[in-house]
Amino acid sequence: MARQKTLAHRLKRLSAGGLQPHHAASDAPPRDAVVDCGWGRLIFAQTFASDSGLAEVLRAEGEDLRDIAFYVRDPQVAIASAPHEVFLDPSHTYRLDLATYRPARRQRRGFHIRRLTSRADALAVNRIHAEHGMVQIPEDYFWSGRDARVVTHLVAENDESGEVIGSVMGVDHTRAFDDPARGSSLWSLAVSVHAAQPGLGEALVRRLAELFQTRGAAEMDLSVIHDNAAACALYEKLCFRRVPVFALKRRNRINQALFSGEAPEAAMNPYARIITDEASRRGIGVEVVDAEAGIFRLIHGGRRILCRESLSELTSAVALSICDDKRVTRRVVAAAGLQLAADLQEDCPEARRAFLARHGALVVKPARGEQGKGVAVGLTDAASVEAAVEDARRYCPDVLVEECFTGQDLRLVVIGDEVVAAAIRKPAAVTGDGVTRLRDLTLAQNRRRAAATGGESRIPMDTETERCIREQGFDWSDIPGPGQEVMLRRAANLHTGGTIVDVTAVLHPALRDAALRAARTIGIPVTGIDLMVRDPAAPDYIFIEANERPGLANHEPRPTAERFIDLLFPQTVAALPQLAEASA
Repeated sequence: MARQKTLAHRLKRLSAGGLQPHHAASDAPPRDAVVDCGWGRLIFAQTFASDSGLAEVLRAEGEDLRDIAFYVRDPQVAIASAPHEVFLDPSHTYRLDLATYRPARRQRRGFHIRRLTSRADALAVNRIHAEHGMVQIPEDYFWSGRDARVVTHLVAENDESGEVIGSVMGVDHTRAFDDPARGSSLWSLAVSVHAAQPGLGEALVRRLAELFQTRGAAEMDLSVIHDNAAACALYEKLCFRRVPVFALKRRNRINQALFSGEAPEAAMNPYARIITDEASRRGIGVEVVDAEAGIFRLIHGGRRILCRESLSELTSAVALSICDDKRVTRRVVAAAGLQLAADLQEDCPEARRAFLARHGALVVKPARGEQGKGVAVGLTDAASVEAAVEDARRYCPDVLVEECFTGQDLRLVVIGDEVVAAAIRKPAAVTGDGVTRLRDLTLAQNRRRAAATGGESRIPMDTETERCIREQGFDWSDIPGPGQEVMLRRAANLHTGGTIVDVTAVLHPALRDAALRAARTIGIPVTGIDLMVRDPAAPDYIFIEANERPGLANHEPRPTAERFIDLLFPQTVAALPQLAEASA
């Protein structure tokens, strides 16, 4: 007991406010250096007398945090002292020699990098962390040591919108514990999956390296999971080299996949996994039926519910059939008084030409289908309309032709009798830098989207995308100017590369009521209602469609998975802390 109190006192003294005491050159070599990084503690193992004591330090890890013991000399010794509590992190360590590092000759356009300065910045950083499943940092942490310069937070800001679209954390080892090696390290590099600008990750890494270079640091290290090929390629491109440095972590819920291997549900896509993760957190059993299709069974007590992502046995076949056929959906919600765009009943070129003449711009889509396949938006000439009709028939013989309502695409997630999340969906777009071809910008954006969504979201480089870029005067070989945005699709479906902006907090009550009325009329307990709106804070809308299997993972950190499990297993709600802040 006395030993534990001594250890706790030492750690509290060393990591108070996230900082270490600064030692004078004449002081004895520092011992037991620990830095609080918000997501957990960075434990400098080389400052400890023996690696055998690291397990004891890791036992003091805070709840829902992830400590890292870095620069472990003899990991086998540390693990042997507590094999059931600690494990060797399966990551590579890369090192950049700052004495030979040279800044990039070409400056990226469309964004700039600065220090984190406001609470809005802190919230944005946590939003980006949530997109990547990273540990959230307590908001107060950003202010407790913001002037100490041991830990530095940089953010990338979109020049046009002012939105924070990337972040990185750096730790100055000299300021932390008078590191004789004059080291530094990079942590928590993250770029928003919705960012359209190329080179964000590289720019953040470079800016942090240049900051440490001006402080006189000799090197900058980082740790990256061994199978993150894209990140490893970036670091090697920037002349980082692999070094034999090891890290230890404590066995906890956050790290479970690293020390126990992938659970069967880990092979599923993010839309299924967000649900199974929440179920497992509550002690609900998960039985994977078909990982590729996202089909699983949840089991708790005597209750067993089969799901395919957010579609469960609670959704009736009738409700499913209403959502499946957009013509039927239109008739059902129109009878409930919802506002719809004008549509064409006749199926012939002459009728379509006359309809186009009346409305100026049209939308063509298959009556049955999903994920935006076969959907063409903003058609303004008869030839394009006929081509879109033929393309839509590839997915369904029955095709809808509707008036094109100009506005923003709003998705509202309804679970039970509550709108849990609302987000504006923006079509896929890229931002030029003045040197990169449009094709390469799109391929880079596709790699980022695919990595963030487990391969679920990619921008199709098809005839619809080509039509869209031609209308803006581009082809694939053109080079957009610095900061110039090029829209790649007209439809904002997330599976075709669209991005989202959460608007739950500003949603107009009329839009909320329209979504709830549509869900009740269809008789569906979980649905994604799509509306076209002028402004999410205004009451005007046009109903587009209802989706029986909305992607809950797209709306993090809104508590969509929590509410879904609440609906399926209400008896498990009482055992959880209330999530009032997350759903506010």
